[in-house]
Amino acid sequence: MNVQKVTKAYYYLFYKLYKWIGEENGWADWKAGVAIIALELLLVVIILNYYVVLIDTTISLGSINDVALYVCVAIICIPNYLAFIRTDVWKDYVKKFDALSIKENKKGGRIVFGIITFILVNFLFSFYLYYQV
Repeated sequence: MNVQKVTKAYYYLFYKLYKWIGEENGWADWKAGVAIIALELLLVVIILNYYVVLIDTTISLGSINDVALYVCVAIICIPNYLAFIRTDVWKDYVKKFDALSIKENKKGGRIVFGIITFILVNFLFSFYLYYQV
């Protein structure tokens, strides 16, 4: 997979969240960034839940090393900080994505909505499976 495509998709996710939150509201860029971090944390929890279900083991917060937890949070937060807060590169992407046609933006919005829905449903389903074990 091309790194540029992944970067563009990441910024498009940010762009759609930024637009859905409403850029006229204060701190929309921060809110969109926090929403992305929340989605990434949900993905980590989903992976851990599926790991527990597939390996048939248990993981508790007490068994997770503090260093591992900090590293995981850093791996999630640092790229978001670098992409959205440290620089204003995201503003260029917002302008670029604003220039897309309405049809392309609607299609992209449906894809982003589908991804978010997929993550949320998977999150709930992973806990359902987790509690079945």
